Amino acid sequence: MQTHEIQPIHKTHRGKRIGRGGKRGTYSGRGIKGQGARSGRKMQPRIRELIKRYPKLRGYKFGIVKAKPVTLNVGILEKNFEKGAHITPSALREKRLIKITGKRTPAVKILGTGKLTKTLSIESCVVSAGAKTKIEAVGGTIK
Repeated sequence: MQTHEIQPIHKTHRGKRIGRGGKRGTYSGRGIKGQGARSGRKMQPRIRELIKRYPKLRGYKFGIVKAKPVTLNVGILEKNFEKGAHITPSALREKRLIKITGKRTPAVKILGTGKLTKTLSIESCVVSAGAKTKIEAVGGTIK
């Protein structure tokens, strides 16, 4: 293809100029009165209506979103820790079982799916009822 052969995909087409006489009747397809009938009309975007609904409060925010705790199953602890291990969120982070969100270590909740045969001591983690029974049945502790 040569430069003189290049043609635009869309033909240049100007919009019809309404309201200048002709065969469109008395209002020229613009309706009766109002913003839409005036020359040079500019309709406001629809998003303005959404923005105007929010409260006019100083420093208004959408509320504090509380982060959900990271969930781990007892079976994962069985695989990654040895007998008598001390499990904390920082220990889980070192084993790369949980990730840091921002600059904080997230809250951890331990669930009861899987088998547990090792005694583990768990600290500063939320533990479900099923996981608690499994940990204590093996001889583990929860603080």
